[in-house]
Amino acid sequence: MRVLKSPRGRLAAVAAAAALLAAAVVPAASASAGGGVSPAASTTASTATVTAPALGVNSGPAPTHRWHGAGAAKPTIVLEHGAWADGSSWNAVITKLERHGYPVLASPNPLRGVAADSEYLRQFLATIAGPIVLVGHSYGGFVITNAATGNTNIKALVYIDAFIPDQGQTVGGITAGSGSALEPALVDPTSVFTLRPFPNAPAGVVDSYLLPKVVEDSFAQDLPKREAALITATQLPAATNVLGEPSGVPAWKTIPSWALIGTKDKIITPATQLAMAKHAGATISTVRASHVSLISQPGVVAKLIIAAANATD
Repeated sequence: MRVLKSPRGRLAAVAAAAALLAAAVVPAASASAGGGVSPAASTTASTATVTAPALGVNSGPAPTHRWHGAGAAKPTIVLEHGAWADGSSWNAVITKLERHGYPVLASPNPLRGVAADSEYLRQFLATIAGPIVLVGHSYGGFVITNAATGNTNIKALVYIDAFIPDQGQTVGGITAGSGSALEPALVDPTSVFTLRPFPNAPAGVVDSYLLPKVVEDSFAQDLPKREAALITATQLPAATNVLGEPSGVPAWKTIPSWALIGTKDKIITPATQLAMAKHAGATISTVRASHVSLISQPGVVAKLIIAAANATD
């Protein structure tokens, strides 16, 4: 598989987009979306690049320790789903990891905003004894980047078709100008989402659901239509403040990271993923898949997670 070239980062303001999202459902609300946006970082960090047929294994020196060695307890694999999904999106990956003897937990993701979702996961992780390999898909990359900071049990971060933000970056800011299928929502929210209110929402915040056509054509275009329809029917909505909340101090500054880039991803474009992965110093591999490689290519995803677990002490 080839690795795509990184684009330059772009400055983008998301306040107007967040206001549009709110106004489309709650015209009477006095919404005010916050937050400036940091540019998506351009990078010069060197990365080890491997391809899916190579099973995502780091092409550098062989690790000196493996979790599955004699007498060594395997780490717990914690999986964080992204927006417009739920924990069942990991089902096939979980089955493969458990066959290799790994304990696996799919953490709930409330999808209420970067700060709230990260704190939820942070508290969830605090209940797990021993080493952890933490995996995030899509927006789940924002959540693991923040929740893992300061947790010494976490030995590896794995990003699957995911955002890998630096401090101050936002979902909207990274998406703007990237060519993502989500980008039209920053101007016309109803072109991408069905918007619905929810109880006790912050002022100006509503829930977003991907339109069926967006799921079929851009989110899960490598799945059979019947499976894409199931994703549409069962998706968990993301609160619109997800777009504008900035990321905090990134855990990848102190924890080794791996990234799997779907070369057919239309939600977070391959070029955008590559730029973020290089900036984070991640070990990068690619797979010919849509945004949901965890469903369409679960074997590749599982093998990369196992490689990350094997490569860390």
